[in-house]
Parts: sequence; structure tokens; C-alpha cells
Amino acid sequence: MANFPDRLIQGYKEFTSSALETERARYKELAEKGQNPSVLIIACCDSRAAPETIFSAGPGELFVVRNVANLVPPYAPDGNHHSTSAAIEFAVKGLGVKDIVVMGHGRCGGIQAALSNDGSKLDEGDFIGKWMSLLAPVAEQVAATESVMTPAERQNALERVSIRKSVHNLRDFPYISEMEKDGSLNLHGAWFDISTAELWVMNGETGDFTRAES
Repeated sequence: MANFPDRLIQGYKEFTSSALETERARYKELAEKGQNPSVLIIACCDSRAAPETIFSAGPGELFVVRNVANLVPPYAPDGNHHSTSAAIEFAVKGLGVKDIVVMGHGRCGGIQAALSNDGSKLDEGDFIGKWMSLLAPVAEQVAATESVMTPAERQNALERVSIRKSVHNLRDFPYISEMEKDGSLNLHGAWFDISTAELWVMNGETGDFTRAES
């Protein structure tokens, strides 16, 4: 285990001496019967916004997909690799989830980069710029409000607009669209404010966000 992060080893020791004692039977059941989560959450890979922590979920309760800025790409069954789309397909067709939640969060670095005027923050790697280009059209619209909105207001707006965009992209997946229409699958949007730990839930009809009861 040379050079393996000590923080992880210490965390594992804490896990085996505390949480595992109460969850041991649950892990055994999951190993024997497999997972059966009813909810898929598409979240950002930001370390401050872990769905399992926010929703107090135990092992096997949530199927979580995390990527930069919690984006859902358009339906595009081509020859390229599509990690997020593959995970969505597995969750819906393989696991039979009943709800899909796209969850964004405040202070998102990917969203901030998408609003950067010169785009330099998106040009430093081989993949991030291409990935965040999925938001380019709506990012340009939000950026155009510079004369009437502060930078923080614009970022907050794009964080929520991007959630609506991703929910819209989910409906481009034929099987998701069909299942939503027949009532066997529900699509949701949510936004987590890191600074206040408040959860805001999107109204499916209006697209507005309202604070969830704590």
C-alpha cells in the first residue's frame, strides 16, 4: 500500500469500526441479491456536493452518476464513448429506476468556467472544453445579461438553467420519453446551495425552483 493516501486508509478504518457494524447485514444482502435503487441522481463531481451525504443515503439506496457540472449530453448513439449516457441507460433499463434527479449546486467551477469571457479556463485540457461546450448556447445567453446582473447572479442563473437543459436532454432519449409519458419514470431537477446547505427543487411544469422543507 505504499503511497496510498493515508486519509483514505484512516477513513476506511473509521468505516469498519463504526458504520460497517450497523450496515454489515445490508452489505451482505446487497452482495447476494444485487442492488435495487429506485432513484438515479446525476450530480456534479465537486467534492462539496455528494448526493449520498445530502440525502442521508445508505448503501444500495441511490444510483449516482457524477460528472463535471452535472450535465446530461444529448442523445447521440454514435461510435464515441458516452459514459454518462451509458450509466443512464443502465440505471433505467437495467435497474429499473423510477426517478431521475439532475442535481446542480452553488459555486460550481464548471459553470463559472463556462461563463468566462475569454474561455481560457476551458482551454487548458484535452476534454473539459469540449464537455462544457454542451452549455455554450445557454451560457452565451446568460452572459449577455452582464449589464443587469452581477457575476454571482449570472452564475446562479446558469447553474439552474443548466439543470433545466439537462432534464430537457433526458427527454431526447427515446425510452426515457416513452416511460415519462406512460408514468413509469419521473424526471426532476434540484439545486444545492453549498454555503447554506439549502436544497431547492425544480417545478416540473414551470421550471422554477423552490426551497425544500428541512
